[in-house]
Amino acid sequence: MSDNTLSQIGQIAITVRDVEAAADFYEHKLGMQLLFKAPPGLAFFANGSVRLMLSSPEVGEFSPASSIVYYKVDDIDTGTNQLRERGVRITSEPRMITKMPDHELWMAFFEDLDGNPLALMEERR
Repeated sequence: MSDNTLSQIGQIAITVRDVEAAADFYEHKLGMQLLFKAPPGLAFFANGSVRLMLSSPEVGEFSPASSIVYYKVDDIDTGTNQLRERGVRITSEPRMITKMPDHELWMAFFEDLDGNPLALMEERR
């Protein structure tokens, strides 16, 4: 019998107003690798072992996500500056969130074209 515990994320979905415009933003502004587009209005990106899917709302009107996707980076200052240079809206500059026994946790926040919250995180030694 297999173990069906929830221990690994395979895909994260983000709802957007315009999949084509959002796909362009994620590919060219955020530098993500586009895997493929599928009708009707889906775009899939490589994010390590987790796939990111952009889609239009299935029902009702669009509203930004309430969850935040955090991307690990080696240097949060450089990462934030690169996003800013590409025209990405930074909503919160890099700052230390907490000091752990073996590292500091730093975060910076930004938004996609539709106001969906995203973040960079660095575990600084």
